[in-house]
Amino acid sequence: MDLNIIWFLLIGFLLVGYSILDGYDLGTGIHHFFMKKESDKQTMVKVIAPFWDGNEVWLLTGGGAIFAAFPHVYATVFSGFYLAMIMLLIALIFRALSIEFRNEVESKIWQRFWDKAFAVSSLLAALLMGVALGNIYTGLPLDEQMNFTGSFFTLLRPLPLCIGISGVLMMATQGAAFQALKTSGQLQKSMKKKVKTSWLLYLVSITLTIIVVAITDFQKITILFLNPFGYLAMICFAAGVISLPFFLKNDALLQTFLASSLIIISMFLIVGVTVFPNMVPALDLVNSLTIYNASSSQKTLTTMLYIVLIGMPIVIFYTVFVYRVFRKGPAK
Repeated sequence: MDLNIIWFLLIGFLLVGYSILDGYDLGTGIHHFFMKKESDKQTMVKVIAPFWDGNEVWLLTGGGAIFAAFPHVYATVFSGFYLAMIMLLIALIFRALSIEFRNEVESKIWQRFWDKAFAVSSLLAALLMGVALGNIYTGLPLDEQMNFTGSFFTLLRPLPLCIGISGVLMMATQGAAFQALKTSGQLQKSMKKKVKTSWLLYLVSITLTIIVVAITDFQKITILFLNPFGYLAMICFAAGVISLPFFLKNDALLQTFLASSLIIISMFLIVGVTVFPNMVPALDLVNSLTIYNASSSQKTLTTMLYIVLIGMPIVIFYTVFVYRVFRKGPAK
């Protein structure tokens, strides 16, 4: 296995880790909007309070890895998605501010504002990241110089939007599953219902997405059946989707959360298998950014790999340590 493939897998690992961990933060924000009781809102935020800022480290590390290993991808994607990236940055900032500022002033107006900011920013961030993944899956208009030739509205094509909506519903499922795992009493019962509702809506959305793919670009489905990793991705997806309601019904809440996480892993596997060896597929495949024509030098990839081998265990250790310390949750 060469360095370019290793870096492709490492970046995928970082993005999957971020989606699983910060996914439940975003999902919590989405559900937070519909909660009526003040005590429930407070508990939901307390559940994610020890983790959310650490979870974002995975996104920063993933972005840094792309910059170091595939600078042309970083330049093309960040310039092409410029407005979307600014919107995502604003959403993440407001998400952080809403968690930190919400209870600093004893004012109903102040608290309602930050409650809405928490929900809207979480929903917007989940949607933007889902649409971004959808555009990578679908392909982008690129010219021979690796430049994005579309506009912001090019990113809002039907298929990327379908994937974006599916991503929002998946984050909602992940958030509700984590809240159900960490809470108790009536709030836990409410969260369990939200897991089921979000999962059902996700099934509807992803089914529509598959239909759109079959109609507009059936070759992407064919690729999965021509690759052994495609079968692995589909098995993981089926296992997660089928097992989640079974675990939920039997009050196996940790397994429910893991099943939800497995669905997220499978979605990234499907995208990875479909686009490989491209990092950013172009609508005209000749202009695609691959793991070879968009990468740094082999010396840079080697040097950065040594750094990752030192830094990655630290990130993983920190994550495991924090989750172990706060494993019981605030309401138990």
